[in-house]
Amino acid sequence: ENRTIQYCFHSGNTSCLKKVRPTAVNVILYFFLLAVVFLTVCGNLLVIISISHFKQLHTPTVADLLVGVFVMPFDMVKLIESCWYFGSFICSFHLLFASILISVSLSNLVLIAIDRYFAVCEPLLYSTKITVNLIQILILLTWFLSPSYTLALGYFNGNFDNADALNACLGECLVIVSESWGIIDIIINFVFPCSTIITLYIKIFTVARRHARLINVFTEKNVEKYKMSKQSERKAAKTLGIVVFSFLFCWVPYYIWTLVEGNVNVSITAWFIVYLNSAMNPIIYALFYPWFKKSVKLIITLRICNPDSSLISL
Repeated sequence: ENRTIQYCFHSGNTSCLKKVRPTAVNVILYFFLLAVVFLTVCGNLLVIISISHFKQLHTPTVADLLVGVFVMPFDMVKLIESCWYFGSFICSFHLLFASILISVSLSNLVLIAIDRYFAVCEPLLYSTKITVNLIQILILLTWFLSPSYTLALGYFNGNFDNADALNACLGECLVIVSESWGIIDIIINFVFPCSTIITLYIKIFTVARRHARLINVFTEKNVEKYKMSKQSERKAAKTLGIVVFSFLFCWVPYYIWTLVEGNVNVSITAWFIVYLNSAMNPIIYALFYPWFKKSVKLIITLRICNPDSSLISL
């Protein structure tokens, strides 16, 4: 039986126990999680190239790209090997950086929902009020407030006092959050953005449905246009459903875990499900729009290297 017991480090009683899995299972897990990391990095990189090259696009996805490059690879190893091999300093920096990026990514989702709301529901205000300067200010504000909140969360829960003391054994990497701060975190990082996103997209869907019905009134005798209005209605409903479902799918397991645990020793599995949101974001907010397919085609065929290619209408 002792042969099945393994330790993260050969240091006697101070090392954490390592989960023992068949080699084939570990290989499958590595392939799957590497595919998720690859999708996150490449998907968001394609969106960023499109945004930076074609001036008309403004979707912020830098946070999701950084999650894929600097956060997910470390947690992939921790998830599969069940051990943290990168030291206490990297552990503290990694947890801080991960929390900041996840918070920024959530804020970006809210900003995108607000942007879509004004574009669909207030088109006249959108063209005059939602300027490039305003978008840049909001993005900079997001990158300032998210680190500030994360640092406060870590400081008031003693995560910066002694990183080694937080871990029960060598090979562990945990963030500790008290029950009261856990509730505050749920409100700030889940309840508020979730309710905002759902409310805005419901309003967007309602307005889109109203527009489709108005078109139907004016073209009642035109069967083809009637069908097109119905298709538009279904597409709006489908997009809304996917946006809300993916958000809830990625975040509900994490916050259920935090509520159950009380003092939050957040499972690495729950964290990785949260990271899936970064992989799904470019699919939801890019592949559903024709401009992304056109821009990817231009990138792959290297047509973006042509002079004035940034002026191409997407």
